[in-house]
Amino acid sequence: MKVVAFPRTEQGSGASRRLRKAGQTPGIIYGGTAAPVAIALDHNALYHALKKEAFHSSILDMEIDGKVEKVLLRDFQVHAFKQIVMHADFQRVDANQKLHVKVPLHFVNAEVSPAVKLSSAVISHVMNELDITCLPGDLPEFIEVDLSKVEAGASVHLNDLQLPKGVSAIAHDNPTIATVSVPAGQVSAEEAAAATEAEKK
Repeated sequence: MKVVAFPRTEQGSGASRRLRKAGQTPGIIYGGTAAPVAIALDHNALYHALKKEAFHSSILDMEIDGKVEKVLLRDFQVHAFKQIVMHADFQRVDANQKLHVKVPLHFVNAEVSPAVKLSSAVISHVMNELDITCLPGDLPEFIEVDLSKVEAGASVHLNDLQLPKGVSAIAHDNPTIATVSVPAGQVSAEEAAAATEAEKK
């Protein structure tokens, strides 16, 4: 994804206020061997980009004065009650240095799982993102959690996930990713069929 930014010479709260009034958002690029650079970004473009999941977990191409740098969104501040992005921080990315980032989890195939099909179970997502470490070239936009084989009453743990090549999870023990429970009063299709058979006899 590409982001266009402009060098920012004036700094301080007064300068930042003027930038925001002009429809821009102050920001900074830091990290690597170069000095931090103060930047300004188009507010509306940034605001809409922040709504995209991939913008938060992808290597971005940051263009400043015609030069492109690889960066990662590290932090941003939003106004307490207005739809205004107050500031954004980006970190330079070195292709040979491992990153430590959070990536979203995508839960798939719940509807075909035995838990849902046979037991009308409810699958609760305990975690929605995962702390990982990897080289920039191996950074996934998201990690898939395949629920196709989960049974009622089971749990999905970190060790059950297929992590992409080159990606390691940063976690203590083996945390629960999702839980599967049958709502009170709900019986499985098998139990219901067995009960019907018993009544016939």
